[in-house]
Amino acid sequence: MDKIKVGVVGTGFIATGIAEMLIASEDFVLSWMFTRRAIDSLNNSNIPGHRWTNSLNQFIDDSELIIECSGDAIHAAEVIFEVAKTEKKIVTVNSEFHVTAGSYFAKRGVYLTEADGDQPGCLARLEQEIKGMGFEPLAYVNLKGFLNPDPTLEEMTYWSERQKLALSQVVSFTDGTKLQIEQTFVANGLGATIAQEGMIGARIEKLEDLDYLVDAARAKQKPISEYLICPGSPPGVLIVADNKIADRCPGYLPFSRLRTTEDKAYILLRPYHLVHLEVLNTLRRVVRNESILLNNTAAPTFSVSAVAKKPLGPGDEIAHGAGGFDVRGLAIEISNHKNAVPICLLHNTPVIRKVEKGQIISFDDVDLPQTRALECFMDSLPG
Repeated sequence: MDKIKVGVVGTGFIATGIAEMLIASEDFVLSWMFTRRAIDSLNNSNIPGHRWTNSLNQFIDDSELIIECSGDAIHAAEVIFEVAKTEKKIVTVNSEFHVTAGSYFAKRGVYLTEADGDQPGCLARLEQEIKGMGFEPLAYVNLKGFLNPDPTLEEMTYWSERQKLALSQVVSFTDGTKLQIEQTFVANGLGATIAQEGMIGARIEKLEDLDYLVDAARAKQKPISEYLICPGSPPGVLIVADNKIADRCPGYLPFSRLRTTEDKAYILLRPYHLVHLEVLNTLRRVVRNESILLNNTAAPTFSVSAVAKKPLGPGDEIAHGAGGFDVRGLAIEISNHKNAVPICLLHNTPVIRKVEKGQIISFDDVDLPQTRALECFMDSLPG
């Protein structure tokens, strides 16, 4: 049986990890890694040098499946727009892209799915598993051990070097932008809502202390997408859920040990997410023509705005939206903030009006260039 040729977009930690998995697999082969960087500047001893390309046409033509994991919503929108013309299936590890431009492609029926491995994909897969057991989700939860909304450059440089991750990634993880993006994606993709702008984000001591999420979901009469801070918690995800059949066996230990503190619901914990190690399992499901795992839907309800971390004004430039020191992400309902700029559209963006600390950045506040990602986002707006 011939191996399936898979092309990877990106050069970072996840992209190179997926490439290594493809090289080691028995059913796939790495066709190309598409990059905007100079080829001779790339140095990864585990990736053959002849597998890098700057040619998007060559990359698309020589690949049967595409994986986009650049982490850059603007770049991803351009690449995926071209891939979509070929009707080739596309797998992503890129929540930033989905909450910014993904709905454009969902509306047009493009086979585009987020992968297992990162928190949104793991929550989508866990949902499939527990629904098959009769559970009814109340809250989709992203677990965090620590957040610092205003980290310093010195702190983030240290952790970037220690973890061998890009500085912007470490900042986005630390200041909460990444989880706002991920849980907004989950809310749109799994038909949930948010309890409030930015989500509740409670700090708890024990994972059983989740009855407040049950109350919030029942008040909304809909599952909620959330995160929590629990020092020492495993680096995974969980779903709080009802199960009427399990309720009939209150003394049965395998069921009763999953209960919240006040016995209001069950906690289904997946205590890990293994990022690129899980992606090939998604590829195998795609090859079997299974339905998509997760997308942002054709009509999203929520977006991630940019909130100023400090006063900004004419003459300032927002170097990075997600992962920068000027703004952080905030989950919002689109209908309440129709003029809010999605944070992932901000990249080397001039500020043209005075913005106060804590203010949501609007389209009137910045000189935003026309990009494919912006066009895609505007296309997804209601009305």
